Parts: sequence; C-alpha cells; structure tokens
Amino acid sequence: MSALLEHVMSPEVRPFAIAAAMILIVGSIEVVSMLVGASLSEMLGTNIDFGHPSDNGVINAISWINVGGVPLLIFLLLLLGAFSITGFLIQDIARMVAGPLPATLASVGAVAVSIPLVRATSRAIARVIPKDESYAVGLGDLVGRVGEVVIGPLDQGPPGRVSVADIHGNRHFVWAVAAPSSSSLPQGTMVLLVDRDGTRFVAVKADDELKPPKPTLTSSR
Repeated sequence: MSALLEHVMSPEVRPFAIAAAMILIVGSIEVVSMLVGASLSEMLGTNIDFGHPSDNGVINAISWINVGGVPLLIFLLLLLGAFSITGFLIQDIARMVAGPLPATLASVGAVAVSIPLVRATSRAIARVIPKDESYAVGLGDLVGRVGEVVIGPLDQGPPGRVSVADIHGNRHFVWAVAAPSSSSLPQGTMVLLVDRDGTRFVAVKADDELKPPKPTLTSSR
C-alpha cells in the first residue's frame, strides 16, 4: 500500500494524481450540494449554450472540445479523468521503455491525447442523454406549468426540486424557489411555476382548479 501511494505521489505523476483527487472532490461537493438543495452544476453555469458561437474565447474553446454539448460539470469531470488516466499510462509506458518523463512533458502529451478523447466521449454521451431540444421544449416553456415539490421545502433560500411535465408529457426535474410573497412550500405540494431566472424557477402554491385531477377507481362489471 505504501509503495502504491509513493508511486502515485511521485513528482513525475503528481499532476495526474491531483487531477484524480479533484474528480473525487468535485463529485463529493456535487452530492453534498444536492442534499442541501443546491447544485454545483447550476453554480458552474449549466445554462451556457455550447451549441452557438460566443464572444468569449474560453467558451468557444470549450465548445469546440465539448462537441456533444454535455453539461459543464460533466465536461470538466471528463477532462480531468482523461488527463489523469492518460498521464499515468504515458508514465507507465515510459518507465518500461527507459524511465519516467518529466512531469511537464508528460502533461503536454496527456493534454494532446485527452482533447480528442473528450471530444469523442462527449459526442457519445450526447447521443445517450436526451436534451430538452429533442422534444422542442425549452426551459421557458415550463413557466406556467404545474408541478410537484419532490425535494423541499421551497422557500426563499436554497432551491429545491420540482417535478413538472411539459406539453408533450415529458417529465422534467427543475430547481425552484418559492416566490418572495409565498410561504414555505413543503414536499408534495402542487406548485405553479410563475417565473424563471436562468435554470432556477420561481413557484407559488397552485390553486385547486389548476391541479391535475386525481385518478378515480371504476368498478368493473
């Protein structure tokens, strides 16, 4: 065990070990943030449109690499994972041939291999994960829809989750907070989405006439 730890923390592979550690840290933060009603994905800007040109050169560069347009958090985890795995492999091969490469040189090689790898992976993920656009429904179309609080309560603090169906019947799970004039909305409450700020919705308690009718049992003869 100590030999493995010494190998992982050796100077020539330290950048790749740091990248692997960042994956664990970011993943843990995302899990904890979701438990408290927030989301690291939202804070990183899931509303960035990777499908259209931008005046920001960094976003354009990310868009070129992230050809599948996957969410920014997933893209970052893909990039860190590819860099880490590729770097360890490069150094292992170098050790077998002659000796480990300088960390800087190995890092350059890992970046060169990771970029096309992440491009291909993001394209593959985009084919598996459905997008709202595939149903011709954007987030703005959910304003005015009635949903149910599934992670709550909703108040003016950290957002909770609301399950809401679009006009095609496809279900979305969106972040939402209670309107400033609204009282706390506990889990299970039917709410009306009245506004949106980025990926976060504003909700109020739905009137009875807006709530979907409950299914009734019919007796068979």
